[in-house]
Amino acid sequence: MPLSAPAAREPLHRRVLDMQGFQREDGLFDIEGHLVDTKSYGFETENRHVAPGDALHGMWIRLTVDADLVIQECEASTDFSPYSICPQAAPNFARLAGLRIGPGFNRAVQERVGGPVGCTHLREMLAQMATVAFQTTYSARQERRRKEAAAEGPRKPPALLNTCLAYGEESPIVAQRWPDYAKPARAAE
Repeated sequence: MPLSAPAAREPLHRRVLDMQGFQREDGLFDIEGHLVDTKSYGFETENRHVAPGDALHGMWIRLTVDADLVIQECEASTDFSPYSICPQAAPNFARLAGLRIGPGFNRAVQERVGGPVGCTHLREMLAQMATVAFQTTYSARQERRRKEAAAEGPRKPPALLNTCLAYGEESPIVAQRWPDYAKPARAAE
């Protein structure tokens, strides 16, 4: 269902994010993100003229992760930025190697590449890239869990349990997919 019709308006800013996940031949996974910001009007910064439709920001990140979502490498690049100093932050994103995507990830990113050593726009991409990494590695992690469960016996609750409405323990999705972890829905109050 689309959004309702908007009020009369004029476009001013556009941000395009493109993120993809790939499985590599060596068993690792590459998660790539590209961000482009444009304006419908021209303006000057201290270092450049940005014409209407020109990229104000044009940035890339590649995370290489293993099936446990541990970052093996991180490479960032800035093609377009408002200031000539901005691309100097990109190499600092290599500091993310060794982090695991999971609880506390955004805080750890802030600790390693926050403030004056990082770039706000590259950091903002990482939260979305974490989701892409999770989706990209899902099949590999599920297959490993199936093998471990067969060898170990009782299994742990699914990692997705209670992470959103669809995977809430009272959801019909959970009742169908993981009946052992489903709870009856509460009566409406």
